[in-house]
Amino acid sequence: MRALKLTSLALTILVNVLLSLTHAAAATVEYRMNAGDRISIRVYGENDLNIDAMLGESGNINYPFLGEIKVVGLTPEELEAIIVKGLKGDYLIDPSVTVSITQYRPVFIYGEVQAPGGYSYQPGLTVGKATALAQGITERGSENRIFLTREGDSEEERERVEMSTKLRPGDVVTIEQGFF
Repeated sequence: MRALKLTSLALTILVNVLLSLTHAAAATVEYRMNAGDRISIRVYGENDLNIDAMLGESGNINYPFLGEIKVVGLTPEELEAIIVKGLKGDYLIDPSVTVSITQYRPVFIYGEVQAPGGYSYQPGLTVGKATALAQGITERGSENRIFLTREGDSEEERERVEMSTKLRPGDVVTIEQGFF
């Protein structure tokens, strides 16, 4: 009977851990490709089907045998599934496709920084790190008046952020003047 209680307790703990992991995974934002991303598509054993492409404003790529594919808004996994489905049967028996982002679209930092402009995105980039890439805040700049506009948001919907805020590709950071 005692072994049954431990097993029941262990099962309850396991279920709670799995539920919390499921909620954490659902909260994670999936990366969606957009113009400015450079992608790599590899098909195992089929060098003629391997391509590297920079996504343009149209959001489409021209893929061998399949023609134009709209890529913007898809995750790499979704694009993999589309290519596998398109190649399976007529062209290959069981294609093994990998899609990866080789270069993310840039983030932009404007306003009271020494060198405003676009900078390469890297996972883990924060407002503070982007500010460092832009050679720091000017003497008029304010660390309390930093605003972020996410790609797809309108200019009016920008939000006030801190130096520790994590950035995403395509984000626009504006550092305004402080009031002295």
